[in-house]
Amino acid sequence: MEKIEIEAIGVIHTPFDDVKGMPIQPMGAQGAKGWIELREDLIAGLRDIEGFSHLTLIYRFHKISGYMLEVTPFMDVVSHGIFATRSPKRPNAIGISTVRLIGVEGNKVFIDQVDMLDGTPLIDIKPFYPRYDNRFEAKAGWLEKNPDLPVEELISDERFK
Repeated sequence: MEKIEIEAIGVIHTPFDDVKGMPIQPMGAQGAKGWIELREDLIAGLRDIEGFSHLTLIYRFHKISGYMLEVTPFMDVVSHGIFATRSPKRPNAIGISTVRLIGVEGNKVFIDQVDMLDGTPLIDIKPFYPRYDNRFEAKAGWLEKNPDLPVEELISDERFK
């Protein structure tokens, strides 16, 4: 396979310095505020971003070492293939989260609903387009067996350190 090199465009700052007790999804991180420190040479790329209410962040799980092909995710008690989960122990340790945009000041992007560790390297920022990013007919695989699972109340433990 071809090797891909990706350079971080910034750093995500959050109130979380340990995975234990963190929200496992942005929907469970209401009121958990953070900010992005974007590289100074990329500030022009933030033009017009404040017209969006939400941003999708692509980042590196920088505290993860190694990977597992089968995991028991936070939202179940049985094992699943890593690609059928959002667990962080992935071959490339890349995460995504859609967060609420609060505002922009220079190279700082202020956000809410953060579910990542402080110091997380940011790979990219994409605006969230409700018309194109929502899929109301989508199926949720094994998650559909428990549709009332209170994801908003679940927190991380140390299983993926």
